[in-house]
Amino acid sequence: MHMADALLSPAVGGVLWAASGGLIIKSSQVMGREIDDGKVPLMGVLGAFVFAAQMINFAIPGTGSSGHIGGGLLLAVLLGPHAAFLTLASVLTVQAFFFADGGLLALGGNIFNLGFFPCFIAYPLIYTKIAGPGTDRTRLIFGCVAAAVVGLQLGSLGVVLETVLSGMTALSLPTFLLFMQPIHLAIGLVEGAATAAVLSFVAAARPEIFRADSSAQQVPGKMVPVIVLFLLLAGALGGLFSRFASERPDGLE
Repeated sequence: MHMADALLSPAVGGVLWAASGGLIIKSSQVMGREIDDGKVPLMGVLGAFVFAAQMINFAIPGTGSSGHIGGGLLLAVLLGPHAAFLTLASVLTVQAFFFADGGLLALGGNIFNLGFFPCFIAYPLIYTKIAGPGTDRTRLIFGCVAAAVVGLQLGSLGVVLETVLSGMTALSLPTFLLFMQPIHLAIGLVEGAATAAVLSFVAAARPEIFRADSSAQQVPGKMVPVIVLFLLLAGALGGLFSRFASERPDGLE
């Protein structure tokens, strides 16, 4: 769902840059008050994990397209929404500058679409209401799937509206929506299942750090097993499983 520069007018791109910049400033202020020694390395390692996970496109049957997870919901659950937004913004910035995934004009839009909706809408309004503060597996799975679907649907809707407002598509709004929303519904279901699998493992292995406000994150030693785990997973995803990624164009393309 990464937007290219060609999909946005300077005016729309500028507005999205301003919106994302404001969210980055606000999140940085919150993190400045709440940061602890345990969360900083976890943010880095989870950012690497999401970066690697986004490399793996999976085919969507019957569409000729593929999709990849966004990772915003996973980050929000483990880090809290503000730290998650900053982490995802960092991932998208590296992708734009060094891997030409998206563009500089579109960077504000990509940060907003992939970061704002899962971190500040789907996580607090959907996931936390369904999954609750505990680690009940059934509630966690339903919460992950519902929140991932909502986040992806809102993000893809944002892409459609931003592109149409920019005057950069010959498709009508209903036609564009007809193509985008079902594809990203499928992606949301996959992301929800993948997020639930990862969170279920973390909840079973280290339940005391499952919540973003856990005091265990203030003790660096307690974070080492999880940090090492996600570092190994990031290496496996980027170095091994990415070789099996689908070569089909993603849903937006």
